[in-house]
Parts: sequence; structure tokens; C-alpha cells
Amino acid sequence: MSRRALLLALALDALGEPPPRWHPVVWMGNYLSWARRGWRARTSAGQLREGAVSWGLGAGMAGMAGLLAARGPWWVQGAALKPLLARKALFDAVAEVRAALVRDDLREARRLLAWHLVSRDTSQLSASEVAGAAIESLAENLSDSVVAPLLAFRVGGLPLASTYRLCNTADAMWGYRTPELEWTGKTAARADDLLNLAPARLTALCTLVASGGRGLGVWVRDRGRTSSPNAGHPMSAFAGVLDVQLDKRGVYVLNPGGREPTAGDVRHALGLARTTLFVAVVVLLLPGPRTVGSRSRA
Repeated sequence: MSRRALLLALALDALGEPPPRWHPVVWMGNYLSWARRGWRARTSAGQLREGAVSWGLGAGMAGMAGLLAARGPWWVQGAALKPLLARKALFDAVAEVRAALVRDDLREARRLLAWHLVSRDTSQLSASEVAGAAIESLAENLSDSVVAPLLAFRVGGLPLASTYRLCNTADAMWGYRTPELEWTGKTAARADDLLNLAPARLTALCTLVASGGRGLGVWVRDRGRTSSPNAGHPMSAFAGVLDVQLDKRGVYVLNPGGREPTAGDVRHALGLARTTLFVAVVVLLLPGPRTVGSRSRA
């Protein structure tokens, strides 16, 4: 049943996102914003406690909502899973950045990159850096926003998929090393790191399988060069397969011997992402291990 729901969610994703007022991830974001406004602690211990309690309450509510939806038939579960994914939105955002680069409209490409994909300052990025950042974001978010919720659904159904999406959204909103969020966002950041350990590596391996193993050496060498324990896996795999250098100024360089990325490489990255997702879905649709007491049909 869960396999049919998974395929339905992917099919529904082609229709785009539901209106914000009906989008569960928007509701999660609203809760996280509301919780942040209530933080009052001034000590690091108090801030850590406030962030942990706010995160735990949100994760619990998301899990309970998923549990309620999981009681429905498979098509209800598929419809509920769909807004926890962001495949079409991600691919469309990267394609918009690529289109601006093709038009040589660097200013617009920088704006679209900052609006849709990254939190860093993009105002001084070169065209190759914009292309590289788009590829990095595509690779990382393919894992975080598509493969991870699908894997969570296959492992733990809608309760785990909903909890994962809350945790990932909390990390996106709270997981920064700023004076205000250094301690309050730590639980969200660590939980997101833990929940993305398997999806990041699965995404990287599916990328390598999709390319026939091309890029394996780069992935083995560069996967640990990012500060995140997970982001380097899909990003270095993409860098190796595409043979491009992904350079975040002053932070990391993946595949330093590769070419500077161009708009054409962004197009190739989108094709690679589609093939990677196909491989990942095939893997996720494989039958799981038989449970104790299960019987096979004659």
C-alpha cells in the first residue's frame, strides 16, 4: 500500500504546490515562527532548553498529524505525502536560474538564486559561481526535500515523513550560528543532521549508479569537505559526475580539478537529478524484509 501512495505523491507533485493556506509545510513554518517569538531565555542553557521544547512540541504535533492521515486509504496517504515533497518546485527554481544565465542576465540570476535556493549573499557572485550554487542547491535539496521524505515514508509511513519535514523546516529556520540562534536552534540542527544521514548517502549512491559510477573518486575524496555531515555527499557526487568545480568562497571547494560550471552544466545537473530520482524511487519501491509471521502466497 505504501508503494502505491508513494507513486501517487510523485504524480501529484507534477501539479505543483497546494495554496499556502492549505499547505502543511506552511503551517509548520507558522508554528516555528510563533514559537520563536515566545523565546525569552538569556543564558545558553535556557536557550537550548527553549529551542528543544519548541522543537519537540512541533515534532510531536507533526507526527500525530501524520498518524491521523495514515489511517486513511492509500490514496489519502499519497495525497497527504505530496506536500511533504518539493520536487517540481526545486526543479523549476533551478531552471529559472539557468534561464537567466542563458540570457546573460546575471543580476536576475543572482536574485532568483537568493530568492529560491540559498541563504547566502549572492550580490557579488560571478556567473560561474551562480551556476555552481544552483547545482549545489539542486543536489543538496534533492536529498533533503525529495529523497529524504520518500525514504522516511517507506520506513515509518506518514508519521515519520511528517516529523522529518518539521525537523527539516526547523533547521532551515532556526539552524544558524547567530547570537540569537546558536543555542535555541541547536536541537533542530542536530536532529536534522541525524535524520539526513541515510538520505544524503542514498542520494549520492543513486547519483553514482545513474552515471555508471562516474564521479566515484570525487565523492570518496570530497564528501567530507563541507561543515555539514550530509551536504557534501550529494554535492560531491554531482560535482564528480558533471566534472565541475563547486566553490563556495572561503568555505569549501569540491572537485577542485573540475571545470568552472556554466548554464549548460546546470541543464545537465537537472537531467542528472531526474535520473538520480528515478533510481532512488526504484530502490524505495523494492520490497522490504518480511516481518515475523508473514506468509507468502502460493
